[in-house]
Amino acid sequence: MSDAPANPFDADGTFLALANSEGQHSLWPAFAAVPAGWDIVHGPCERAAALEWITAHWTAL
Repeated sequence: MSDAPANPFDADGTFLALANSEGQHSLWPAFAAVPAGWDIVHGPCERAAALEWITAHWTAL
């Protein structure tokens, strides 16, 4: 068994979709503080729903 901590981005749980002023989006675990410069744009919700929202709303340049 590994002593490495689990990656919270791969876990089941509650997630947020974040966006910054540059229009970038990020999947974020709901238990963690939102970093400066980022805003909650969707959620809290299941991981799959947050990823679907990001996919639908993030338009790459």
